[in-house]
Amino acid sequence: MNPSLATSAPWGIALLRVSLGLIWIAHAWLKLWVFTLPGTAQYFTSVGFAGVLAYPVFAAELLGGMALLLGVYARQAALALVPVMAAAAWVHLPNGWVHTSTGGGWEYPVFLMAASIALYLLGDGAAALKRSTVGVPRERRG
Repeated sequence: MNPSLATSAPWGIALLRVSLGLIWIAHAWLKLWVFTLPGTAQYFTSVGFAGVLAYPVFAAELLGGMALLLGVYARQAALALVPVMAAAAWVHLPNGWVHTSTGGGWEYPVFLMAASIALYLLGDGAAALKRSTVGVPRERRG
């Protein structure tokens, strides 16, 4: 393996992890401070989900985002958040591909799903506080 890759890859993974964490936290804060949790519950109802799901989704986004940001079982947190974005992609599917479409398209949620799965596969990265050890993919060696 290229020595510079061996030293830079963990920092690249950490950048991905921290970026995803900040995005998830921003999604949670948007639900709390802009749309409000009751408003988010109304939206969930309008798209066919139980309104009460807004509250655990908010908690998952906030706590999962914090876990990613800090590197606390980041792989598991990233994987656990994939269904949230899968539901978002499903809701936005009829609006078209581009997320800037009226009502928002499915491109952004699908990208966040892919990035979360990539983080799960790549690992915790540098500067993680509590590394994942259970439920992680096994590395194949030569």
